[in-house]
Amino acid sequence: MEIEIEFQSGIPLYEQIAHQVLELIESGTLSPGDQLPTTRELGVKLGINFNTVARAYRMLDQGEIISTQHGRGTFILEQRDRKNARKQKVENIEELTKFYIRKATYLGFEPEEIRTCFEEMVERKDTNKTKE
Repeated sequence: MEIEIEFQSGIPLYEQIAHQVLELIESGTLSPGDQLPTTRELGVKLGINFNTVARAYRMLDQGEIISTQHGRGTFILEQRDRKNARKQKVENIEELTKFYIRKATYLGFEPEEIRTCFEEMVERKDTNKTKE
């Protein structure tokens, strides 16, 4: 499991961690039943306080993405049903969008610039090509 954080991004570290765990699940890198590192292990690896990792895990736990079992560890949960899966998918895209907007705002872009760029990218459906 590879998680990287950007200290200068303006996005809270716990949100970055939670977002990246969601991405790892969505991509299939993490599957139901997989165990996450302990909060202390991940905190040491990332060079941050373990309480920050714990906050990210609490967020994911409240969203029923993971389950922390005291004395055993933290595990990725199985999606309960298609309705919950769809709801989670919508929540994931909302989190991605919030992340994008926060990052763009932090970099000094105005709302209209962000909107225009986003709409152009959606229309092209290609995030790998830049505007020429």
